[in-house]
Amino acid sequence: MTNPYEQDLDKNTANYQPLSPLSFLERAAKVYPDHAAIIHGEMKVSYREFWRRARRLASALTGEGIGKGDTVTVMLSNTPPMLEAHFGVPMTKAVLHSLNTRLDAVIIAFQLDHADTKVLIVDREFSGVVKEALAQAKVRPLVIDYDDPEYPVDAPYPKGEAIGSIDYEAFLAKGDPDGAWSMPDDEWDAIALNYTSGTTGNPKGVVYHHRGAALMAYANTVHAGLGKHCVYLWTLPMFHCNGWCFPWTLALQAGTHVCLRWVRAKAIYDAIADHGVTHLCGAPVVMSALINASDEDRREFPQTVTFNTAAAPPPETVLSGMADAGFSVTHLYGLTETYGPAVVNEWHADWDALTKEGQATKKARQGVRYAALEDLTVMDPRTMERTPPDGETIGEVMFRGNIVMKGYLKNRKATDEAFAGGWFHSGDLGVMHPDGYIQLKDRSKDIIISGGENISSIEVEEALYKHPAIGACAVVAKQDEKWGETPVAYVELKPGKSATEAELIEHCRGLLARFKCPKQVIFAEIPKTSTGKIQKFVLRDRARNL
Repeated sequence: MTNPYEQDLDKNTANYQPLSPLSFLERAAKVYPDHAAIIHGEMKVSYREFWRRARRLASALTGEGIGKGDTVTVMLSNTPPMLEAHFGVPMTKAVLHSLNTRLDAVIIAFQLDHADTKVLIVDREFSGVVKEALAQAKVRPLVIDYDDPEYPVDAPYPKGEAIGSIDYEAFLAKGDPDGAWSMPDDEWDAIALNYTSGTTGNPKGVVYHHRGAALMAYANTVHAGLGKHCVYLWTLPMFHCNGWCFPWTLALQAGTHVCLRWVRAKAIYDAIADHGVTHLCGAPVVMSALINASDEDRREFPQTVTFNTAAAPPPETVLSGMADAGFSVTHLYGLTETYGPAVVNEWHADWDALTKEGQATKKARQGVRYAALEDLTVMDPRTMERTPPDGETIGEVMFRGNIVMKGYLKNRKATDEAFAGGWFHSGDLGVMHPDGYIQLKDRSKDIIISGGENISSIEVEEALYKHPAIGACAVVAKQDEKWGETPVAYVELKPGKSATEAELIEHCRGLLARFKCPKQVIFAEIPKTSTGKIQKFVLRDRARNL
């Protein structure tokens, strides 16, 4: 029988267009042309000018032969050209590849070759390492220098030499601000390329599509509570999962991007007070900088600022300190492969009546799926059966939906493994609670197996964080002849605080089963990535030599 809802009801240009975040900027520029889109130091850019500059970039790139399937790579800080690239590059149907500004020359060279970079835009802060990388790479892209006019005289990092054949502003001048631009042919077309950290072997290239980027922009607006003309401060690096898609998101509400080249407490407080910042995202290291800032660096501000964080759940002391400083913390969770955070700890009003300990228990959970994610669960990866929602049975956290990557660039084997059984395998171990909230217990490679018993390193870290002297900590496995593995804790103390190894072990014994407690505590600076994540693989290597 013919389905009447399909008969003579076809897709056409009037009723179907591919989803893409590119149209968001066009709308904002037409509806709010004079509203501030970008603030960078003394520079203020309206939505009209933002739109024109993005089109200039697209036009100039097209003039260089850039089009569908090409890669444009950028090595940029949180500055206006980075925002312009998020729109201008995909307007040519090309793919934006953002380099982590902390990478060394070897990894940069690998990524340039693997992505087959055609154009490379480089902030002069990073020209030294990029020049070294280009000498090692096989590709020979057009190199464009960005000379930031707001680069401070007292900069913590010196400005390097120009290494390109043309300056960014001169390159833009070659483009037409009213030139034609393109929506994607298909919403499944690639919009961005982001590489994983590559802690073992070469990093994998995670490919995002226009559909996912658009849906994530809508989801961010909902779950971050972005109101009309919100003001967003860039402490999260835009190279990290495309800034969790916030470069595209803000155009939906005609919000203002406040750029920040370097994350410093005084600069953050100044931006919040001077520009009325309403939202920012960042790692725990940013929260630490804010609550431990000196009185001279602090500024008062009347608004409550939403702070989205996606690392381990902040300790109760940190949450209290952030609240006292005027911030409301929202706990998120996700991966590069899910366009950044795709899980949110949705707070229930009746939880406000819980004790502090009860609230901390609720806040420690990662939460529930974003509205743009179709399914989120915990499964046994061998049987692909869902674990019981008892808050105890550990399985692998898995995702399914439109904000999951297309796959890994030029790596079919890794893509097939990641999508085995029709789900994205996160590699994170967790439990499902009776109310449908998930809680991480560990990365599969971070679980500690002692005497046949599983020890969650996260559980031990949570216990350590309850000690008032702990500033940062990480727990990894140490080989043990008798038990196979035992926990060892690496600890950074808060400024002016003190604690001994015996004291911290005894503290843990009051909170954990004895076999879960660290057998050794090492006081040392904890290695972190450029986004503030603790590099446990470095600590695991150190623990092998203990």
